[in-house]
Amino acid sequence: MPRPSACATRWIVAVSLFLPPSALLAAAEDAAPNATVRASMSTERIDLDGRLDEAAWSVAGTIADLTQQDPQPGVPTPFRTEIRFLSDGRHLFVGVRCFDPRPDEIAVHALQRDAELSSDDTVTLVLDTFGDRQTGYLFRVNAAGARQDGLIAAGDNKAAFDWDGIWDARAVRSASGWTAEIAIDARTLRFRPGAGSWGLNVERNVPRDRLTLRWTAATPDAALVDLRRAGVLLGLEALRQGKGIELSPYGLARAADTVALGRSSEADGGFDLAYNVTSQLGVLASVNTDFAETEVDSRKVNLTRFPLFFPEKRGFFLEGSNFFRFGSGIEDRFIPFFSRRVGLFEGGIVPLDAGVKVLGNAGRWSIGALGVATRSTDAAPASRPFVGRVTYDVGHLRVGSIVTQGNPDGVSSNRFAGVDVLWRTATFRGDKNLAFSGWSGRSDGDLEVGESDGWGFKVDYPNDLWDLFAQVDELGDALDPALGCLPRRGVRIYRLGGAFQPRPLGGAFDWIRQFFFETFDTQVDDLKGNTESWRLFTAPWNVATESGERLEANFAPQFERLDQPFEVADGVVIPPGDYRFDRYRVEAQSSRSRLLQVGATVWFGGFYTGRLTQLETFANWATLAGRLKLELEQEIDTGVLPEGDFVQRLWRFKTVYALSPDAIFSSLVQYDSDSQALGVNTVFRWTFSPGRDLFVVWDRDAIRPLESGPTSFTRLGDQVAVKARWNWRW
Repeated sequence: MPRPSACATRWIVAVSLFLPPSALLAAAEDAAPNATVRASMSTERIDLDGRLDEAAWSVAGTIADLTQQDPQPGVPTPFRTEIRFLSDGRHLFVGVRCFDPRPDEIAVHALQRDAELSSDDTVTLVLDTFGDRQTGYLFRVNAAGARQDGLIAAGDNKAAFDWDGIWDARAVRSASGWTAEIAIDARTLRFRPGAGSWGLNVERNVPRDRLTLRWTAATPDAALVDLRRAGVLLGLEALRQGKGIELSPYGLARAADTVALGRSSEADGGFDLAYNVTSQLGVLASVNTDFAETEVDSRKVNLTRFPLFFPEKRGFFLEGSNFFRFGSGIEDRFIPFFSRRVGLFEGGIVPLDAGVKVLGNAGRWSIGALGVATRSTDAAPASRPFVGRVTYDVGHLRVGSIVTQGNPDGVSSNRFAGVDVLWRTATFRGDKNLAFSGWSGRSDGDLEVGESDGWGFKVDYPNDLWDLFAQVDELGDALDPALGCLPRRGVRIYRLGGAFQPRPLGGAFDWIRQFFFETFDTQVDDLKGNTESWRLFTAPWNVATESGERLEANFAPQFERLDQPFEVADGVVIPPGDYRFDRYRVEAQSSRSRLLQVGATVWFGGFYTGRLTQLETFANWATLAGRLKLELEQEIDTGVLPEGDFVQRLWRFKTVYALSPDAIFSSLVQYDSDSQALGVNTVFRWTFSPGRDLFVVWDRDAIRPLESGPTSFTRLGDQVAVKARWNWRW
């Protein structure tokens, strides 16, 4: 391993001074909260209408109220909240009663599944079904019955919302507030049957007052998804997953009319089959998988030297994705397994003939494995990529390993193997969060000559008043995880920073909810210790107001060394050399609780040999009690350089209309001046019942040639797909 640079040495010393030896030696479990609630057994049929009028609810296990967590922990509020729990052996039923002194001000901005609901009156559940206090599920419902769900992975401070479980909810408004009924099918969860208890926390959000209420973890330092601070839900001994068999066939009809290929049509079908080998270990097989209903990616302007990151949206790969999470805090630089590398190659779709996934737990062990068979295409021959992940939990510590095999090109040999470790506590210096994480890995196969290994270490102190971290990662110049994401190789990356986030208590700043004084330093050296780039991001003014507005000003000096020419825009090439420039940002956003939300961000200042101004604006409008939502975004980047001037434009307009939370029409229109391409993606989704859906998708592509007028577009093609998906469980 190369000797640490002077910068690295300074960081190691700083970390050592900050952390007392007792933090490194602690080994006891975090003290679990004493809060418990028991789900009552019921044989009465629950009619899911949101009204809680069945007799069973009167004897259900009940959380009588929640406690204010933000902004004034523990202070009483008029927003009394009752949460009730029932089980019939097949479902977990949750009844919600939210009292509100001003029910006419209850906020609803969306009805769409997995919409952004942070601006709405909501209730959220997190469930730790294995009791490992590391991984779990999140379920959220707003006051109109819109649903959002996600997976919680070890070390994350938020859930991944791309996963869709099979569950249902209904909500109604009343003169005293709103109520909701939630039904979670036990077969959509992985858990230990007969264990009788799960980790549980509940949160209510009142956006007009920017108020958060919690059952447990009602302190400013606690995140809702921090399962170490969860309470306990009892009475689940009779909850069963049935025979553990699930069949989900689909039928698809597609018609296309393109300028290049003319008219075509096809019909297709396939299925997913899941089977629980044991109560904790399941196998999911997918045959002739198709993702016609998957929403298109949001386009981005890229003025960097490195490729952009687009999230996974395909359902088969999202199921159990938290099992494959590797490392902590390295997502923007290195992901050893990135599922978008499977089934996609050089911008084209590679059909999947079949895929098999194994997910589960065995005591303290967690296991995830994925194997896929791709179809041969003109772009790449057939391939058989594989990834396996195993973790082991003991106390605060999670130790894991990962192995990947395969290359999306279908020709080259590639393997990656790595180990990682995560240690976390929520009781440092009483009730503070502290985490250490590290990783090491190596690539093998058809690689370039050089260092093919990598390693990293991070110390994290993520708390409300002080949020601090220090991190170093080394990425070899021949490190090449072909099934992963690695934008930059042959570098050692140092990151040090944090935020001081005081909350004013009256006085001249009583209109401010919280300050965020931030400083983040990033330095990238090559493996010989020569600096390739550095950036110091500062926020001398960053505030969130009591009414929810956000105001921020930033100063970010930057250095870049180019060893080869960099084409920042079409025909604008920056020559090799050392470049030092300063960037500035001003940002303002209105409160997310308003029906009309607006915001603007302006970056300006130096950029290599010249200047660059980047203007981003957005306007979101919700009406008709959340049934109609309009979202407009634009970005205009104007560069003035000796090598040439350029203007990059991006427009995005999205319309969502909901007949109900189960019948949604959405249309996304995007245009960017770099490709001169206009794309329209329109989707109608009708959910007959949880797990049974009809999708109608229309895509149109057009282009505006440079010589055409400003509003003249040439159609490239249209495609219409109709897909029906049905789910049976036994």
